[in-house]
Amino acid sequence: MNNYDDAVELLTSVGKFRISLGLERISAILDLLGNPQDKINCIHIAGTNGKGSVCSIIASILAESGKKVGLYTSPHLFKYTERIKTGNCHSEPLSNAILRLTPQNDEGEESHNLTDISDSDFAKYVFEISGLADKNNIDLTEFEILTAVMFKYFADNGVEVAVLETGLGGRFDATNVIKKPLCCAITHVDFDHTERLGDTLDKIAYEKAGIMKKDCPCIVFEGKEVYYDTAREVGALLEVIVPYADDKNLALKGVHQRENLGLSLAVIEKTFPEISQAVIERGLKNVKHPGRFQYIKEKNLIIDGAHNPNGIKSLIESLDLYYPNMKRRFIFGCLKNKDYKTMLKLLLKDGDVAYFYHFSHQNSAAYEELKAACPIEPKELKDDTEIDFNDGYLNIICGSLYMISELVERFGIKI
Repeated sequence: MNNYDDAVELLTSVGKFRISLGLERISAILDLLGNPQDKINCIHIAGTNGKGSVCSIIASILAESGKKVGLYTSPHLFKYTERIKTGNCHSEPLSNAILRLTPQNDEGEESHNLTDISDSDFAKYVFEISGLADKNNIDLTEFEILTAVMFKYFADNGVEVAVLETGLGGRFDATNVIKKPLCCAITHVDFDHTERLGDTLDKIAYEKAGIMKKDCPCIVFEGKEVYYDTAREVGALLEVIVPYADDKNLALKGVHQRENLGLSLAVIEKTFPEISQAVIERGLKNVKHPGRFQYIKEKNLIIDGAHNPNGIKSLIESLDLYYPNMKRRFIFGCLKNKDYKTMLKLLLKDGDVAYFYHFSHQNSAAYEELKAACPIEPKELKDDTEIDFNDGYLNIICGSLYMISELVERFGIKI
């Protein structure tokens, strides 16, 4: 019987582990599966940075309200199963992968927990869908298989509302097969994946705006002309909001989370206005999104998946706000196709300590490449390099999420 490791081997094989945008293949396989995406109410989120946080906040609030929620995000930190979560606060579990209730939160109130799809269910759906695709000569990518798994799994398990994060762009992203979402939203847009989405912010925003649908609300906090044009073209109901909200109840920290929170609350108000403020506050306190400005007290460590210039800007703003007078030690690594020259220029200044890490991903930037772009003299983090996390420095691990997963395991950090 095929297991989780076999499923991962299939997903990461040469034929699957690639990017190929377009809706033809995903539409074809979903049609063979009975179009499960049409059986689920969806909230769809696109953007450059923050979309995973927005999805997690919305899903946490909806789960707290008692709705059967599905959450689809990417990438993962440790396991593919992290990308597909289900749960609700008050209903009985639907399968061995559905919600396990946590006893109580700090205030004695019952609380929810979104739970990853099980290894066995994940493997079963991956091989079922991959086999069906092969039988019908549909050449699916890794992300298309995962997206089909998600839709089928959510439909089979009675998910009422699925909160979906686009994988890349929006217009031709596999998640964009949904015909009429309850609501969509676009987070901050900046330069990333320019080789596929375009080399200007307007071109990138145009691709993100591709998730807009006729008669469906789309919430943004940047009044870009391309958004107005696209909304008029497709007949979407565009709403531009004030981005900032009071984040005192939000478990996620970081300056950028104020924008994400504002967008999330606007989506909740638009789609489920009956949800009470008390439920919203509980949802905010319980939201989890590991690796995003996450503080590990015992190592005086911030872990942040800032992997593009805008993410680095937000990281520095947050460090300046929360830890203004602390000496900083950075451990950084990223993929070769990222704008690491700009990122390092923004990240590092005189007096900082920087370690660069060449992690195992095939596209990881080498130490020498990062060093050549570094404004200060860096060090290489080797297999035998030791770090004293309690020597008075604020430690920051940042960059690629692929790297973060390796370093968390290497240093024995629980997140």
